[in-house]
Amino acid sequence: LFLQSTPATSIPPVQVQGQQINLQPPSYTAASQHAEQMKKPGQNFMCLWQSCKKWFQTPSQVFYHAATEHGGKDVYPGQCLWEGCEPFQRQRFSFITHLQDKHCSRDALLAGLKQDEHGQAGNQKPSNK
Repeated sequence: LFLQSTPATSIPPVQVQGQQINLQPPSYTAASQHAEQMKKPGQNFMCLWQSCKKWFQTPSQVFYHAATEHGGKDVYPGQCLWEGCEPFQRQRFSFITHLQDKHCSRDALLAGLKQDEHGQAGNQKPSNK
């Protein structure tokens, strides 16, 4: 039986200290584990999950990040911990829908950022006091 259907352009898994690591294409930048809270140009949407505060370029990147990093089957705490959300108990699939509808639409993300800005010292706009 001959099972070589992968094209020659695919990236083979890399062996690092005995573990197999699959390289991801650079279209999704998850490599900023240490540089969280550092906003890069073009990143206008923030994950407002409890103490996450990572920046992304599009609402769909925020949704993908939140669904996998906070709503994954091994990490989901059983309720939504998004800033300002009521912590109802939810099944994971219900949570994913809730996340997309209530928190990860463009409007919801922008509204959440405005609230977050007012909650802090508002380092973007000078205060008019």
